[in-house]
Amino acid sequence: MRTPIVEKVVVHMGVGESGQHLVDAESILGEVTGQSVVRTYSKRTLPAFGIKKSEPIGCKVTLRADRAENFLKIALDIVESKLRSSQFDKYGNVAFGIEEHTDFPGMRYDPNIGIFGMDVNVIVNRRGYRINKRRIVKRKIPASHRITKEDTVAFFKDTYSVEVI
Repeated sequence: MRTPIVEKVVVHMGVGESGQHLVDAESILGEVTGQSVVRTYSKRTLPAFGIKKSEPIGCKVTLRADRAENFLKIALDIVESKLRSSQFDKYGNVAFGIEEHTDFPGMRYDPNIGIFGMDVNVIVNRRGYRINKRRIVKRKIPASHRITKEDTVAFFKDTYSVEVI
């Protein structure tokens, strides 16, 4: 129960506009992750950026279990297995970016589409965290069982051979 596990990996691409640019981003994200893509919508109107409320402006994919592990190994290879300590938060989550989708194996540059970057968010927990989210008899996670930044850093060093700078 004390061993950390990767609960999920959320991959997000923020495009900033709807239309063909967003459709291209969705197809790339679906091809990279091998899973269906969900659109994300703006929460408010921002006239300076030309964004209206409830307009689709990005896409995301949530990966769990083996798909999350496999994607994480590939993504960490792309960033050369180096993460900064500022990319780990105090609750045991990790976030890093990939600048170009063409770094993934099998992906090529297409001048009609362009280059897209993506954000990778990794949620690391221990087993038993479900008691905090279940519908019946919710409980708080005891302080001794909560995962910390140091636990996550050690987990990434041991499991994925990541160098934390």
